[in-house]
Amino acid sequence: MMHVRRADARFRGGDRAAGIDTRHAFSFGPHYDPDNLRFGALIACNEERLAPGAGFDEHPHSHTEIVTWVIEGELTHRDSAGHETRVRPGDVQRLSSAAGVRHVERNDADVPLVFVQMWLAPLDAGGDPAYEIVRGIADSTPYAVPEAGAMLHVRRLGAGERTAVPDGEHVYVHVVRGEVRLDGEKLGPGDAARVTDAKDLEAVGLSDAELLVWEMAG
Repeated sequence: MMHVRRADARFRGGDRAAGIDTRHAFSFGPHYDPDNLRFGALIACNEERLAPGAGFDEHPHSHTEIVTWVIEGELTHRDSAGHETRVRPGDVQRLSSAAGVRHVERNDADVPLVFVQMWLAPLDAGGDPAYEIVRGIADSTPYAVPEAGAMLHVRRLGAGERTAVPDGEHVYVHVVRGEVRLDGEKLGPGDAARVTDAKDLEAVGLSDAELLVWEMAG
């Protein structure tokens, strides 16, 4: 079964006066939707737009796996464990907040920043925070988040190209850029498909496109 949620159905949050524009795919903060709390392990998929100089001041997280994918620009990350990193398009950043960590996220460049941030619920609470960044991840290299029982697949397609969607109990397909067709549905930037018991699905590029695909066991 596949359920498509369009980009224009996302809840718009952030603080536009401060240069922060956020589009939430799930129930989040003051936007409470009891029918849209999570899908598999995924509890947030936020599209973030930060103006030059804008950002999120130091704030806490706990019991969450936070995965970030930059679309345009460069994200500055600093956390209370001593990591300071610049995250660029093609990099996968993961912060395991575990029992608790604080971090800062900013656009220190002079061009707009656009990124997708995805939060996953861990299988077990607690533990020590951890940080990882993979530079320039390739299409053929899935990124595992074992703490959440999940795997991220990055797929890049040209027009007319096809890619298999992983089989799985829960599969979440987010279109970063371009247009694709999935099981008869045309999906564009910011659209997402939530597939339960996915099997033998293919995504077909209708233009040059980039997808983030989460494969989740439960």
